[in-house]
Amino acid sequence: MTDMTQHIASAFDRDLEGIQAKIMKMGGLVEAAISDGAKSLETRDEELAEKVRLGDRAIDALEEQLNDEAARVIAIRSPTAVDLRVILSVMRMSSNLERIGDLSKNMAKRTGVLAQLTPIQGSPTALRRMAREVELMLKDALDAYIQRDAELAMDVIERDRDVDQMYNTLFREFLTFMLEDPRNITACMHLHFIAKNIERMGDHVTSIAEQVVFLVTGAKPGEPRTKGDLTSSDPRYSVDAKSESIDANRDED
Repeated sequence: MTDMTQHIASAFDRDLEGIQAKIMKMGGLVEAAISDGAKSLETRDEELAEKVRLGDRAIDALEEQLNDEAARVIAIRSPTAVDLRVILSVMRMSSNLERIGDLSKNMAKRTGVLAQLTPIQGSPTALRRMAREVELMLKDALDAYIQRDAELAMDVIERDRDVDQMYNTLFREFLTFMLEDPRNITACMHLHFIAKNIERMGDHVTSIAEQVVFLVTGAKPGEPRTKGDLTSSDPRYSVDAKSESIDANRDED
């Protein structure tokens, strides 16, 4: 290898290291956003909720930096094979992380509203438990990326069914609370939005894990994963899809 070739290879390695360092930093911020968003809801801590909302800007900025750097590396270095897979995987992962950050922000934004309403017994704790499971899934997905561990990534994908089941249980509980007392409707609707946001976070973590499998093996997981969220496919709950669409439109602030 000539000195010039060696220099180019070293520069490329530094570029890849910089990109991967940023994706891990972004992942750490998103993990904190999930945790703090759920905690602010459980404790009705509006100051912590505001911290989550403002912190989303740093996550958005990192995604933009990652995309810019990845595009520059592709244009200048012309990576091939495994190196190209790394860059493409990181770009897709950053998009999923950014979306999880938005969903965490949405969760935190509802803290102020719910603080003014009568508490729904046990719901904030159940939502925090659900969010904690997603947070652990994300930690393992990022560990799988660092370790290039396809088996751990597949385990993360399987665990999303548990999150879906938690969501289904909460959905039924909220319906019960609303039927028992119409005064619970407003609070339960907000809590349902939050539960749906957390369930969607799990889907995005699953997508990150699928990118790890792609990175390690060169192929996505073989069979489409069956969704455990019954409300997304049952026409009786079609209002759920509309609710998610409405909530998604509130990301811009």
